[in-house]
Amino acid sequence: MLAESLTALAAAGGAAVVQAATTDAWTGLRGRVARWFGRGDDRRVQVQLERLDRTAAELTASGGAEREQELQERAWRTRFEDLLEGLDDTEREEAAAELRALLEESARAGGAAAGVGAVAAGRDLSVKAEGGSIAAAVVQGGAHIGHPPMPDPSQG
Repeated sequence: MLAESLTALAAAGGAAVVQAATTDAWTGLRGRVARWFGRGDDRRVQVQLERLDRTAAELTASGGAEREQELQERAWRTRFEDLLEGLDDTEREEAAAELRALLEESARAGGAAAGVGAVAAGRDLSVKAEGGSIAAAVVQGGAHIGHPPMPDPSQG
């Protein structure tokens, strides 16, 4: 059984794969994830690339259906967990460090690493509710909430 921190890391990996699959961040993340799983074996890298491509195709075909996102996220979380569990302690620590770095790099590049129903953004994000919906956000950093200031009358 994996330590809680490694289970959380595997969950973040699964979320990152699903969140990036239909975005511009996909190509870079896809290759890094495949190499992480391949552990230096070109054949395993190719197998993972094919799996990742199927994931992206299924998410695209579903039109972003929440159920499909949940299924794919769970499947990738399990794949990450299985690989980590199969390693000895030293290899597991090294693989975990590599996965953390991969996810941090993805987040810096603008990829999202949040679960279903959540969004993580490394840049501006607008949160809006319409028609009686509820919108919520957690902000780490600066934020401006409310209407923009009125321009000075002398500005026209």
